[in-house]
Amino acid sequence: MTTKSPNDTYTSPLAARNASPEMCRIWSPRHKFQTWRKIWLAVAEAQHEVTKDWDKPLVSMEQIDELRATQEVTDEDLELAAKYEAELRHDVMAHVHAWGDKCPKARPIIHLGMTSQDVVCNADLIILSYGVGLIGKKLVRLLLSLGSEAEKYKDVPCLGFTHYQTAQPVTVGRRLAGYAYEVDMSLGLVDELTGYRIFLRGLRGATGTQASFLNLMNGDAAKVDALEREFRNKFDVIDYDEVYMLTGQTYPRAVDTVILSNLSTIASVLHKIATDIRLLSNRKEIDEPFGKNQIGSSAMPYKRNPMKCERICGLTRFVMNLVGNAYDTAATQWLERTLDDSSNRRLSLPEAFLALDGALDLMHQVASGLVVNEAMVRKNLMAELPFLATENIMMEAVKAGGDRQDLHEKIRVHAQEAGYRVKQEGLENDLIDRLRADPAFESVHHLLTEDQLLDPMKYVGRSVEQTERFLKEVVEPLRERYGDELDNLGSSDRGV
Repeated sequence: MTTKSPNDTYTSPLAARNASPEMCRIWSPRHKFQTWRKIWLAVAEAQHEVTKDWDKPLVSMEQIDELRATQEVTDEDLELAAKYEAELRHDVMAHVHAWGDKCPKARPIIHLGMTSQDVVCNADLIILSYGVGLIGKKLVRLLLSLGSEAEKYKDVPCLGFTHYQTAQPVTVGRRLAGYAYEVDMSLGLVDELTGYRIFLRGLRGATGTQASFLNLMNGDAAKVDALEREFRNKFDVIDYDEVYMLTGQTYPRAVDTVILSNLSTIASVLHKIATDIRLLSNRKEIDEPFGKNQIGSSAMPYKRNPMKCERICGLTRFVMNLVGNAYDTAATQWLERTLDDSSNRRLSLPEAFLALDGALDLMHQVASGLVVNEAMVRKNLMAELPFLATENIMMEAVKAGGDRQDLHEKIRVHAQEAGYRVKQEGLENDLIDRLRADPAFESVHHLLTEDQLLDPMKYVGRSVEQTERFLKEVVEPLRERYGDELDNLGSSDRGV
């Protein structure tokens, strides 16, 4: 059967439904092959530069001008390369031939002295740098959105949870600031990649020894160093002025493990935030944004399922599971190189970026449109606050002359009875009424009010102060640094 429509073949949901157009462009065939041509041109320019004082330079300016004039990769070029690849069974050489057909004068020097990985590895690292850069910007955008919400709700007290059981209160803003802090830590992982992990591979030849380039330079090692230096200076996407010191035919595949590991760590942060929102949504305290005509369930019209957060969890779980591919690939690279890395990396690297990109877009949409149901937040908190306030009540009663051990036992008994009433009978928490009726606590009756010992803000510790400090020291400097730069950042939201 001949396919006549895109609907007749498989299309990755990551590209069709999740990743942004910008991330899809970074990993697109055209961008990859355009980057290949930039590398071939950069090598030709470097070869001309270091041999221009020879009687006959390796590459002439006429050939370089022809390469520059034909550098754009057209649809026609891609179709021609596909025809060559079907015949040659070699993607790099297919593109060498396709470009050579457009520039006959430069054809003889395209790929001169190079092995395929002088092209592919350097291009992959450049593309990885673009992908990491976009992830970094989206992390900043998310952090700023969470920061804005943290500022808005910094003094709204809410129940804290440990073991998913009620614990000391925090504030909604403090919880959101905690999420933003983990996003800020994720930014550090991006900085690690761009500053210390992702370099250019450089020009190393078939086994990394630069033998072919040494031969081209007539045995002059200094010329080989100059050639590589001229080459890497043509690229500014990788800011760190460095190449990997020693490589085989490829750059060390352990680099991919660091990249996917860092992406997986970022994914785990998003998964945790999305999971928390899903849990709080069940408690009716927080909702993700919900469209006017959005359908939550095909069977139950009333439902407002946290679909965006569920998608975030699904996508990030996928990213976290991809890192195993990188470890396996790095561990099984035999000697100077084996080819089983190629087919795996064509999947694991781009799909990790596309999935995380989609999750970041969704998380930004959730964070910037978060719905905090303050009445329900307070209702849930006040239902539990009598239990949480018992230690302070006991201490105040002791200050008034009571016996700490006797008071502790009385509170324990009253709390157990109130808890039974709530859990087994479905009634309201009446612990405070029980304490008011107990003569042992007569000395603190006047404090058992919402503006005294039952004021939830008395139990949030330094939540507000910690939030304000984080906003001042982390969020505001980033907001000033990026200004309006992130306003036009691409996004995607195309389904479930």
